[in-house]
Amino acid sequence: MEFGLFLSQIDFAAVRESARNAEQIGFDLVVFPDHFVHEGPGGEYDPHTLAHDAILLAAAADATRKIRIGHLVLCNLFRHPAVTAQALMSLDHLSGGRAVAGLGAGWMETEFRMTGIGFPGIGTRLRMLDEALTCIKSLWAQERTTFSGEFYRLSDAILWPKPLQRPHPPILIGGSGRGALRVMAKHADIANIAVDTGKAGKLTLDGMSGVNDAVFKERAEFVRAEAARLGRDPKAITISNAIFAVMLADSTATAEATAREVGKTFGRRCAALGVISYRHARAMRRGTQSARRRMGRRPIPLQRR
Repeated sequence: MEFGLFLSQIDFAAVRESARNAEQIGFDLVVFPDHFVHEGPGGEYDPHTLAHDAILLAAAADATRKIRIGHLVLCNLFRHPAVTAQALMSLDHLSGGRAVAGLGAGWMETEFRMTGIGFPGIGTRLRMLDEALTCIKSLWAQERTTFSGEFYRLSDAILWPKPLQRPHPPILIGGSGRGALRVMAKHADIANIAVDTGKAGKLTLDGMSGVNDAVFKERAEFVRAEAARLGRDPKAITISNAIFAVMLADSTATAEATAREVGKTFGRRCAALGVISYRHARAMRRGTQSARRRMGRRPIPLQRR
């Protein structure tokens, strides 16, 4: 098991220091969001919270030397795939080959209403993501790319230089529904199984509580089965999950009591929340570092097997 740190709503001046601290502590990956709005369950948001975009990662890359850097996740609808391919190629060079290419179909309807960016149904968004990833991977690998799809068209398109990582930076895809899981099976090196937001267009408590251990396992198995059906090695896809909140308690008993109280909010066990004792957190971290040294695993986000 390996761990990544999700940095959200931090002051711009703190990006370098936060990324550097994450590396010094021993995290394997630092990731940033890609939103105009930071919306909580039920649609509430603070209009003065900080937005984040792809440019922030250049500062994080410059401030670090070993930790991997990426997004959880870039919204495909915000950029043409050629623009995304170029930006991530630049990040891979600026970081010395440490970029993780995180992409998703887009889900927060509020920011699309605000900006006037088109927000089609989830099925269309997923087909757009599939095409975008096909274009991006081709631009990273081929001298020239010609592509004619339902949404994107490239004609003898070039991208130079190519990313440092070959054949391309690891691709992380976030999502939860069957359509998103199929896109992961086709394109992802890392499948980040998230809470349900795609159809609703917002984060809800029901969606958060719906991703329990059994659901997570079933979705992970679906991704790998679908990958095998497509001729990919299922074991080549790493399964990951983002924990929305982690609370450190001073004892195991306190951690368990806190988890029970928080669990009442969701009505059932929720995979999006973790409450552990500080002693166990340190033990987990030591064990993770030792296991990675033994196995020679590349850094990835928090994952479950």
